Amino acid sequence: MGCADLPDPFGGQDYQFDGIAPSYTDNGDGTVTDNVTGLMWVQTPDMDGDGVIDASDKLTWPEIQTYVNTLNASNFAGYSDWRLPHIKELYSLINFNGTDPSSGVETNLVPFINDDVFGFAWGDTASGERTIDSQYASSTVYVSTEAGELLFGVNFADGRIKGYGVQMGSSFKTFLLLCVRGNDAYGINSFTDNGDGTVSDAATGLMWSRDDSGEGMNWEEALAYAQEKNAENWLGYNDWRVPSVKELHSIVDYSRSPDTTSSAAISSVFNVTTITNERNETDYPWYWSSTTHKSSNGTGSAASYVAFGRALGYMNSQWIDVHGAGAQRSDPKNGDPADYPTGFGPQGDAIRIFNYVRLVRGGASWNASVSAGVNCGNETCDADESVETCPEDCKAAAVCGNGMCEEGETPESCSTDCTNAQCGNGSCDTGETMESCPEDCSEGPVSCEVEADCDAPDACPDEAALGCTCSETPDGQSACIPQCNTADDCPPGPGGITLECNPQGICVPSGM
Repeated sequence: MGCADLPDPFGGQDYQFDGIAPSYTDNGDGTVTDNVTGLMWVQTPDMDGDGVIDASDKLTWPEIQTYVNTLNASNFAGYSDWRLPHIKELYSLINFNGTDPSSGVETNLVPFINDDVFGFAWGDTASGERTIDSQYASSTVYVSTEAGELLFGVNFADGRIKGYGVQMGSSFKTFLLLCVRGNDAYGINSFTDNGDGTVSDAATGLMWSRDDSGEGMNWEEALAYAQEKNAENWLGYNDWRVPSVKELHSIVDYSRSPDTTSSAAISSVFNVTTITNERNETDYPWYWSSTTHKSSNGTGSAASYVAFGRALGYMNSQWIDVHGAGAQRSDPKNGDPADYPTGFGPQGDAIRIFNYVRLVRGGASWNASVSAGVNCGNETCDADESVETCPEDCKAAAVCGNGMCEEGETPESCSTDCTNAQCGNGSCDTGETMESCPEDCSEGPVSCEVEADCDAPDACPDEAALGCTCSETPDGQSACIPQCNTADDCPPGPGGITLECNPQGICVPSGM
């Protein structure tokens, strides 16, 4: 059955296709072999060998570059050819059964890596980290330096690739690390222009459209675009589909970028539509994947995309390439970009919604037993739909006691999750938001990219006795956070919440 036969409005999502399933072998010596890629991995980022993955196991970029020499000198697991993984090798481990945390308090989180095989831990909250602090380093440095030196890494807590600032002020960001060996050809493309509008990659067995869609569209329209092309027998084939995010990532070329090669981060064998980005300059599109980016609150309202142009964010009243061409983030599946004039989140990630599409074929087969639901998208969870097949309509049932004040829960129906939510009490309680109670949930700290950003007027509260430092926030972004020696140095937090001085010398909400 080809994609041309798909009747569903949301037909063509990646879970409806059978690809190559992940397969790992635990070698029993601290290593894991990936039976699909042929790569062998160090099994855990527990650097100090104490059996616990925590903040003490994290390394700075300078430390990471020397660590591999130490590993090889020790002949770890009988091998002396360990290396730092490049971003494509590291991303091969990602598993989109994970759930994106909507806050730092959930107890039902699922990581974006197989933690039955690999050692994994959420952020070390006892050391002042956030639940989401599980960023793993690659060896791939962004070729553009607009926002300083950015190191691409995978966050297996929230399922994204970002370029992370190596240094923030006088301090270095720290990362978890898994070293790798074997199959040093993995991730190296071997493209052939077939001369008929298609491009084949011998490295993956996939055939791609040489042209992209030429215009932006929301996610449902992107899936429909593939079906329309199949009905046309486009380029002589009727089994085109929107690629999964891992397939889409396979064609990123990290040696290219808008600033350094005046191109998208993709081989010149492909044609790429130029766009005018949020700061009115020539740029290149973000491409939709067919992969839903699931949230831990049960919704599937976002899908993953790969930025082949600049991954912009709005900071300090300007748009900046905050995460780099080659970043993988997510966008709402539908909506109006005008609702996000300064982006979303502390780093103001640009929200476009109307992203472009580059179709693919081969490599996966349509599973006729899996339906997207004939009425998916009608805002009703119909009999043939579920959270997995139509997350737009079917949200996971609220579970009292899981630490989240979910839709349908109130302080009366579930006091353990929705405790004392009272607008106007000076505290942004569980269940309250900026929209529902702006007087308690006022705007948080000012976003930043480098330490100097926090010296700007209004970047730091006047009551912050020791000034502010550019530090990461619970959602993986960066903001100007008050510094402290004791709790007396901390000003009132957003909405009047109490801040305390954590071991790293920054002010955080009490109890974090």
